Amino acid sequence: MSIKGKAYVMGAYEHPTRDAPDKTTAQLHAESAKGALEDAGLSFDDVDAYFCAGDAPGFGAMSMVDYMGLRNVRHTDTTETGGSSYLVHLNHACQAIAAGKVNVALITLAGRPRNGGGRPGGPGGGGGKPGALSDGAPEAGFENIYGGSTHNTYGMCAMRHMYEYGTTSEQLAWIKVAASHHAQWNEHAFLKNVVTVEDVVNSRMIADPLHLLDCCVVTDGGGAVIVTSPEVARSLNRPKVKVLGAAEAPKMPLGGQELDLTYCGAVWTGPPTFAEAGVTHADIKYASIYDSFTITVLMTLEDLGFCKKGEGGRFVADGNLISGVGKLPFNTDGGGLCNNHPTNRGGITKIIETVRQLRGEAHPKVQVPNCDIALAHGTGGSLGVRHAAATVIMEREA
Repeated sequence: MSIKGKAYVMGAYEHPTRDAPDKTTAQLHAESAKGALEDAGLSFDDVDAYFCAGDAPGFGAMSMVDYMGLRNVRHTDTTETGGSSYLVHLNHACQAIAAGKVNVALITLAGRPRNGGGRPGGPGGGGGKPGALSDGAPEAGFENIYGGSTHNTYGMCAMRHMYEYGTTSEQLAWIKVAASHHAQWNEHAFLKNVVTVEDVVNSRMIADPLHLLDCCVVTDGGGAVIVTSPEVARSLNRPKVKVLGAAEAPKMPLGGQELDLTYCGAVWTGPPTFAEAGVTHADIKYASIYDSFTITVLMTLEDLGFCKKGEGGRFVADGNLISGVGKLPFNTDGGGLCNNHPTNRGGITKIIETVRQLRGEAHPKVQVPNCDIALAHGTGGSLGVRHAAATVIMEREA
């Protein structure tokens, strides 16, 4: 069953906080949910499906359904795929709506890594101590003993891409530059200062060849989206954002047997999403690309097919991702690189800014003219190694 045209994103809300010492994670989830429901013109009592991932506290969906007083929920989904979870949830919500199981789905994300929550980038399982055995993920006992971290893994991807294709640090830096040009107009962005290529490559090294400014910010915060049936969407006095296509896929090294650091799961999620949506790359006016690191964006753009493999460096250079300047405006809220990256994932913000662009509600300085079709993509886990990808294409309904 295709989900094309079977569901609509009718509410979207990004929590304005980036530092929440006085709020719990549950509060951030609930406040984000309230904001998205008000944006859609709905109430908590209208929600009959709830979606969350590992950032939800307690027993996840059970705890949050109780905390938010969701009396009419009859469908829950706690699929956990890291930063791509929320695009996966959007796909699953559309599937449930298309099957006639639910009418109003709520998806939430929230985290407090700046105030006691887990910070992104640290080793898992064995507590981060080299040599420690792990009762967590099975691969941790083989990898964490060497002090592995998220930063190291992405650094290896960047280094291999440079070796294979001649990609440069200056080309990667253009991704941060583009994000900063957009973030300057976002009053809630964690980093608002515009940076140059020189600023990026001269910032301190974190995991060779990735510099500090190649890495995402660490913030508290949250967000939520509301997905509805066409019938509910028609009853609401809000711009209608229709989901055209979606796909998800994991990419695993299979114990090292299939380890290739130069591509990501977007090679599998891109083609079926475009096919289901019935659009081409030339139709995409805006792209929200998960940007945990600059290399994440570059590899994703290649693997989604916006440029040939190995040509990502040239594609992103010279401001080609800047709204009003380049050929493919991306992350016009500033993205994870400058705006917001709560908990250790920020995938829901990719949906939220895509919805803003399609509604014509992005900041006037970054709003893409005639933005009728847009793409959002999430990456969860470790790029190029062990991760899950999810892609969604949406359209503004006239």
